[in-house]
Amino acid sequence: MGKIADRLNELGLTLPAAPKPVAAYIPAVHYGNLLFVSGQLPLKDGQLLSTGKVGEVVSIEDAYAAARQCTLNALSVAQDVLGDLDRIDRIIRVGGFVQSANGFSDQPKVINGASELLGEIFGEKGRHARAAVGVNELPLNASVEVEFVIGVAD
Repeated sequence: MGKIADRLNELGLTLPAAPKPVAAYIPAVHYGNLLFVSGQLPLKDGQLLSTGKVGEVVSIEDAYAAARQCTLNALSVAQDVLGDLDRIDRIIRVGGFVQSANGFSDQPKVINGASELLGEIFGEKGRHARAAVGVNELPLNASVEVEFVIGVAD
């Protein structure tokens, strides 16, 4: 096992099978030393963990957990493309989208679910630039969607 696989095991985390796209796109593009991972929904065992607007029918805590699941899904996509998560040199950017109720402005607290998990797994290499954006709707009525730009070692 590699270092990242060992770290996931220490944290009690298991990567799911990489989710299949829900529309006309591919899960990731590896271009040069960058891996662009398409937006991931909080799917677990084929079911969305969280649906609806955060701040209305979904709590910050549940949306935070959904952002963590999006991150695990993204790492499973990265593993499929790269063959080994130890090839990840740095998490460069996280883009988080939160289906938000009117007046909800705690999107950063939700997307911390992704950011903090990346820090737990990758340490300093998991620190990244980020956007946390409130949106009116997301695909399949998901509460959260997260996309990633990852630096890949040669």
